[in-house]
Amino acid sequence: MRMSVEQPLWRALAAYRVLTMLYAVGLFATAYDEYDRAGIAIVYYVVLFVWTLATLPFVQNAASCTKRFLAVDLAIALTGILLTPLAVNDQHIHSGGPTLPSIWTAGSVLAYAIKGGWRWAAFASTPVAVANLIERGAPARDTVHNVILVWVASIAIGYVVEVARASERTLARALEIEAATRERERLARDIHDGVLQVLAMVQRRGAVLGGEAAELGRMAGEQEVALRTLVSGGLLPVSRASQSPAEGAIVRAVREEPYDEDAPVDLRTLLAPYAAAKVSFAEPGAPVLLPAAAAKELAAAVGAALDNVHRHAGEHARAWILVEDEPGEVVVTVRDDGPGIPAGRLAQAEGEGRLGVALSIRGRLRELGGSAELISVPGQGTEVELKVPKEAKAGHR
Repeated sequence: MRMSVEQPLWRALAAYRVLTMLYAVGLFATAYDEYDRAGIAIVYYVVLFVWTLATLPFVQNAASCTKRFLAVDLAIALTGILLTPLAVNDQHIHSGGPTLPSIWTAGSVLAYAIKGGWRWAAFASTPVAVANLIERGAPARDTVHNVILVWVASIAIGYVVEVARASERTLARALEIEAATRERERLARDIHDGVLQVLAMVQRRGAVLGGEAAELGRMAGEQEVALRTLVSGGLLPVSRASQSPAEGAIVRAVREEPYDEDAPVDLRTLLAPYAAAKVSFAEPGAPVLLPAAAAKELAAAVGAALDNVHRHAGEHARAWILVEDEPGEVVVTVRDDGPGIPAGRLAQAEGEGRLGVALSIRGRLRELGGSAELISVPGQGTEVELKVPKEAKAGHR
């Protein structure tokens, strides 16, 4: 889907250049007697006429409006302004008569504004202002008025273009999300009506038949949970909608690129892969944002807790992951229904040099400025509560 809110500006600029070129030629024809060297003006207007019509394709969009074209276009405008004293008489100048390009010059400045925003407009307006002052010979009131008018108008238009482009990218992202959501819902319906039902049936029949079929049923159950999490998670990567200089923003799916350590990351995207047949994952409906490095460390701590469940709670133990997004911190709880940890067992393990819980879980959380609390009752399972402040960063001391 293509869209461009600035395209009408390019069409208006193309029309403006043609009309102001004809206007400049008309002014010359009506004030021919004021030109001492009409030949200079005629040669300039021939160049201006040919240049304006030949370069219409260059003012169709931002891609075709190259920097080289802008430089030459502005040079032609400045040349016309500086040639004016050589072509007209002194009375024309002192009476505030128009320069050879007249208001065509504004078209060159506006091209800069539409192409590059208000900074480019300010850059192009400055030499135009200087050339007008040189042409007049003194900073007359009408000259200063016209210079300021072009300056302010071009900068304002450049700023409007920048705002329009930002709005265009925002709209592109919204349409991207809407399209992705509709497609995900459609796929979820199709998968639910077919694949998920087949996997659930294989799991039930395998458990009934036993033997190798039971193992096949278990694997089918794990794949059912993973697939259900995938189609119902609703997790989208950070927006990177592309933008075509020629046609405006293009709404399309793009690959998620690596993020920097301080960029916010949705913790749910890192914890969702842990969901399995015997691991339930409960998450908030909205994104749970943490700095990327902190989110990765917290997810690694959750993985370490699940490893302990698989290693010590037995193959039939189930685990639950609960994510809570509090105002100042993120709390992740990992609970299992295993036999629990005998009193004093953790301290004994640390004394024996087995520091899995101490380093993999508590150590990670301590470096983030958070905490890890382990609660275990023999015969009633184990619960690990991980807390991380939302402003946490890896390496925090």
